[in-house]
Amino acid sequence: MATARAWRAAGHRCAIATVIRTWGSAPRRVGSHLIIREDGLFEGSVSGGCVEGEVILAGQEVARNGGFRILGFGVAHETAWAAGLACGGEIEVLVQALDDSGYPPVLLDAISDARAAGRGISLATSLSTGRTAVGDKGDFVQRHDPPLRLMIVGAVHIAQALIPLAEALGIEPVICDPRGLFAAGPRFAGHTVDSRWPDEALADWKPDAASAVVVLTHDPKLDDPALSVALRSPAFYIAALGSRKNHANRLERLAAHGFDADTLARIHGPAGLPIGAATPAEIALSIAAQMVGAWRARPS
Repeated sequence: MATARAWRAAGHRCAIATVIRTWGSAPRRVGSHLIIREDGLFEGSVSGGCVEGEVILAGQEVARNGGFRILGFGVAHETAWAAGLACGGEIEVLVQALDDSGYPPVLLDAISDARAAGRGISLATSLSTGRTAVGDKGDFVQRHDPPLRLMIVGAVHIAQALIPLAEALGIEPVICDPRGLFAAGPRFAGHTVDSRWPDEALADWKPDAASAVVVLTHDPKLDDPALSVALRSPAFYIAALGSRKNHANRLERLAAHGFDADTLARIHGPAGLPIGAATPAEIALSIAAQMVGAWRARPS
């Protein structure tokens, strides 16, 4: 969406293509976008490449002349290659002019403002008029979630491996550790380590429904206060490193502070999927995968 705003600001006419329905083994999820300029420059994807050409041509036409088009690409597995959908799936793509008659440019600002405030926003589209507006009632409703964030408590080896994984997944990581030596030197070059106690740092960070909190220190003086703040928030993923025995002891301590069983069940402990991880990089991978799974499994 940032690209669309920049192109509009530079005076270009644009169209936005959106996957609105999928069947079978479709290559991109519903809601995937492709932004097309009138000169054919584009960014994004609605099919992983297999039908992009036709969508771009339709987008150029719509960008120049206005209006909207709904394109359907449906094939049987036997004819998938000939039609361009090698996966054999089927998709339906809405192509709208990026103007007030279709996808009003003001919606780009609304999405940007909501994301900056840590809020989601729903946009509803009428497939008979091709117009999109803010709302949750329409033929096609798309939810734009706020940016995902990750608070890592503990500037340890696993954190060093988890940070680039999170960034590759589009999740903004923040590190907290009051133990100065752990953050010293080049171990976290390019990243600021918050040196406050975790409960203080988390109170300012304000975990929301698009936030994850992972504690890695093995130290109850650091992990428990962080988990206490996280459990009182709507964070979508909360995880703590440690053995099953350590986690059982952790749950007892937190229960003594008033957390009930249902609340404590929100903590993934030991952190990460059971993939037999042994090295810091493998443990970080298991945590990242579990975090993505928790985000995708959340109620919509």
